[in-house]
Amino acid sequence: MIAEADVISLTNERFPKTGNGNPAVTPLEKGGSERMFYRIRFGDESMIFVKYSGHKEENRHYVDIARFLNGAGVPVPEIYRHDPQDGLIWMQDLGEQDLWSFRKTSWMPRRALYESTLNGVLRMHTQATELVSGADLQLERVFDADLYLWEQGYFFENCLGNNYQISGTELEELAALPALRAATAALAARPRVLVHRDFQSQNVMINEGAAWLIDFQGMRYGLAQYDLASLLYDPYVALTTEERCELLAFYKKRLEQTGTPVDSDFDEVFRWCALQRLMQALGAYGFLGIIKNRPDFLAHTPVALRSLLEVASTLDGLAPLVKKLNSLS
Repeated sequence: MIAEADVISLTNERFPKTGNGNPAVTPLEKGGSERMFYRIRFGDESMIFVKYSGHKEENRHYVDIARFLNGAGVPVPEIYRHDPQDGLIWMQDLGEQDLWSFRKTSWMPRRALYESTLNGVLRMHTQATELVSGADLQLERVFDADLYLWEQGYFFENCLGNNYQISGTELEELAALPALRAATAALAARPRVLVHRDFQSQNVMINEGAAWLIDFQGMRYGLAQYDLASLLYDPYVALTTEERCELLAFYKKRLEQTGTPVDSDFDEVFRWCALQRLMQALGAYGFLGIIKNRPDFLAHTPVALRSLLEVASTLDGLAPLVKKLNSLS
């Protein structure tokens, strides 16, 4: 932790026009993040202060990625100042409401927020992807076959193994399903775009009715359907099948309007990406809940597991996995 008095002192030093006063400082929770966030309020104005360590390489690239995305027309917070030697960031305050905050709102106004969210990530998938070759950015590991395979292993080890205590022999048999291995190669062979990587409702801020993307430091090359699956099968928000289909259709229509053709197997790739993303999320819940002693994350496991069962049931070659998931639901 960093003392609130130090947050004030550092801010007054870097932003003397604030009047060197005594602003109000409020610590903010950010899920499983190792970074520390604070809201600093000066009368009617405010900003967000972030303290990060160098333990995770991606944290050091957040600012460069934010500035690039901003320039590419992706709605992300403005960076006011970055002190990389001390791991300090001051940036735009987008308010206190994320997309998750609207989970109980009726569908029509909530749909508009989701459409704004999809428009934002579409710019990452298209405009930002077109511009990134000319930018000097350090991106995270590309989604290749090995990374997809790692996500599967993360699920089997931390969810089915550590959380549900499935035997090692059974885990090995499930992990060795030919359809899973084939999926990693098939997904990795497709053309890639820039993806957010953790595109879920708590990483989208809603400010004056518009969506803004945050926590994009894990941006990398991958498939647009992975981001879509992250949002539409978000374990933190329950979407109906009809709502999910409406949003997927909206994204495909908007994609076509950019001049990008929609592949005939777009929906099938979406389902395989949903399988991957849900495996990754369930692995993370098991790891954080058991290994990192954060049992609050385990509360999201049942919803994610039901979604994984739903998706796996629509894909060929996964009958043994579907049977196991049915036994756990």
